[in-house]
Amino acid sequence: MNTLRIFHMPFSDIYPLYIKKAERKGRTKKEVDEIIFWLTGYDEDSLQQQLEKEVSMENFFHQAPQMNSNASLIKGVICGYRVEEIEDELMRKIRYLDKLIDELAKGRAMEKILRK
Repeated sequence: MNTLRIFHMPFSDIYPLYIKKAERKGRTKKEVDEIIFWLTGYDEDSLQQQLEKEVSMENFFHQAPQMNSNASLIKGVICGYRVEEIEDELMRKIRYLDKLIDELAKGRAMEKILRK
C-alpha cells in the first residue's frame, strides 16, 4: 500500500468518486453522506467545510468530530486487505469508509451498512 500518497490526497477529490460509484448502482449522494456522517460524526455543514478547505484524507479523519464506536464491527476485504487486520489506524479508517461505500454500491440495506 502506498499510504503516503492516499494520506495526502484531498478528500474533496475522493468524495465525488464515492458519489459516482454509488449513483452508478442506483444509490444516492444522500446515502453516501449518511455513511460519512455515521462513521465520522461530521454533519452536512462540517462536511461541506472540509470539502471547501480541500483537506487531505489524513486531516479529514484526524479532524473527524467522533468516529463511530461501531466502526470496529466493519469487517471484510477491501482492496485485497482485511480491514480488521490493517495495523495503521488512519489507513484502517480510510478503508472502513471504502468498505461502507462498497457495501452501498452492492445494494446492501442502510441498516446493515450502518451496523444497526
